[in-house]
Amino acid sequence: MAALDQTKVEAFTQTVTGILNGGTLALMTSIGHQTGLFEVLATLPPSTSAQIAEAAGLNERYVREWLNTMATGKIVTYTPESQTYALPAEHAAVLTTAAGPGNMATFARMIPILSAVEPGIIASFRHGGGVFYDQFQDFMALWAGVNEQTFARTLVPKVIPLMPEVMAALNAGIDVLDIGCGEGHSTNLLAQAYPHSRFTGYDLREGALEEARTKAASLGLHNVRFVHQDLSAMEEREAYDLVTAFDVIHDQAHPRIVLKNVGAVLKSGGTFLMVDIKASSEVHENLDHPMGPFLYTISTMHCMTVSLARDGEGLGTMWGEQKALELLAEAGFTDVAVKQVEGDFLNNFYIARKR
Repeated sequence: MAALDQTKVEAFTQTVTGILNGGTLALMTSIGHQTGLFEVLATLPPSTSAQIAEAAGLNERYVREWLNTMATGKIVTYTPESQTYALPAEHAAVLTTAAGPGNMATFARMIPILSAVEPGIIASFRHGGGVFYDQFQDFMALWAGVNEQTFARTLVPKVIPLMPEVMAALNAGIDVLDIGCGEGHSTNLLAQAYPHSRFTGYDLREGALEEARTKAASLGLHNVRFVHQDLSAMEEREAYDLVTAFDVIHDQAHPRIVLKNVGAVLKSGGTFLMVDIKASSEVHENLDHPMGPFLYTISTMHCMTVSLARDGEGLGTMWGEQKALELLAEAGFTDVAVKQVEGDFLNNFYIARKR
């Protein structure tokens, strides 16, 4: 065995220590997000644990231990003379609802959600297969929330203007299909913004569809409907002028079939807007991706496994731009533009036209 370079050993030990500290801080960040502690801290001057707990309506002893974690993690500051804690404004700008799509505390909730399915993932490592959607408590709702806070600020003012002809058609009135619509956040946003157009949302999860319908009713929308539909079994032909898919395709068991179905349901000259994770299909091109480990983990423990559980292709979260373009071309989309929008650091926007 070659002699070890102790300097490298010590450096890597520090790296692993950082990983362990980061993992536990992620759990505590999730707790701070869910209990509203970050929102409370953002409104307070430097305060004691008792004052913070009272303002948050929480148990002081738990709040104090959480604050000590945040202080040693350099997320909040601590002043020993007054025994007070504070959340710097620059940190609040990343950890509170004021950050909008940039609220990183939302993503921390992924860690405990994924940890809950760890036994099933380990079993899949050993025996193949995967973990089904119904084993993931709160994952889809959380990701829907991530998309909601992003699309609320970007979809109508920034994404649709990437397609000037489509925007004009939406104003005039066209038929739109949103596949994998989930809780209907994007579908309802578009239906509200373009009252002359007609919108349909497809999804398999009846609970999500009911939530979408309830939201549409609360908004007084009469130009939108939500339908239980397997995307790999769509039978309509040339029925829609625009089809949208928001972070949907890479989860599919049979993405090639779904994309071919999209081509079939589109009218001639129609447009397919596919929103999916911005990454490369080549791992060496993702080595410096700012959220590379996070997204590959989500892929392993959710997006890839839910596809493999259904004997699917298992594209995974990080299927990447090259693979996306390959599958779009295979489905008959040869006129494809790849765009990005300010305020959405996660996604590529593929604008594919049917000839």
